Amino acid sequence: MRIAFQGIRGAYSEAALLACFGPSTDAVGFPLSEQVFDAVEAGQVDGGFVPVENSIAGPVGVNNDLLLERSVFATAEFYLPIEHCLLGRSGDRLEDVKTVCSHPVALAQCRDFLNAHGMRAVPEYDTAGAAEIVAKRRAPGEAAIASKRCAEVYGLTLLAERVQSVPNNITRFLAFRRGGPSDSAAGGKTSLAFYVHDHPGALLDCLKKFAEHEINLTRLESRPVPANPFEYVFFVDLLGGHDEGAVKAAISELRTAARHVKIIGSYPIAERPKVI
Repeated sequence: MRIAFQGIRGAYSEAALLACFGPSTDAVGFPLSEQVFDAVEAGQVDGGFVPVENSIAGPVGVNNDLLLERSVFATAEFYLPIEHCLLGRSGDRLEDVKTVCSHPVALAQCRDFLNAHGMRAVPEYDTAGAAEIVAKRRAPGEAAIASKRCAEVYGLTLLAERVQSVPNNITRFLAFRRGGPSDSAAGGKTSLAFYVHDHPGALLDCLKKFAEHEINLTRLESRPVPANPFEYVFFVDLLGGHDEGAVKAAISELRTAARHVKIIGSYPIAERPKVI
């Protein structure tokens, strides 16, 4: 299979993709999330794979928005423990590092380590991209925060491991294909999104549909709608497949209470990493 992800070799998304689908999968990297979805919709790849939330940073807004907007359907979820490492050039020492490059979220997650060592954070577009930049630029006193695998991929030296402030740093990914829901979609969990009408109790009217059918919600969050300032869309994860009896009935009733409903996907429940 050819599966698209956002990033380059050594990215956490690539590591999660290969762990989810197997090492023989052809992982195809793209600079932007939008390009991942473009490739899936155009049939250039068999599917896409993107992060949707992190246990520390919260939801990945751009990818949730794209799952809502595009003609795709999520078919699997996967959890990856994120272990940030400090990578430098061969011969560098930890005490020589003055500036550290990485994605802004990764830098924020390693703030305590950076402050303790008096290192200046320099944001870059990607963790693996930062490792590649450090390897190519070879500037004195410069290092990158990225995955351990990036040291091997880009010929860097591992200066420090697990430098994040919070040990339990886990990212959840969704795999998706082109098209919409099908009756054959496997589902221990379903993701969907809906817009509510503008009247008192509108959100409650929608959520009651799940409670009345005894459906457990595992995630509920809102996202702003850029085209309509101060309007919000609600994302829900629930236990059960979209075509199972109780879930199917609840979604049918939700469509009468909400202004618009999209089933983002149904997929088996993935095993979460053990909390340290």
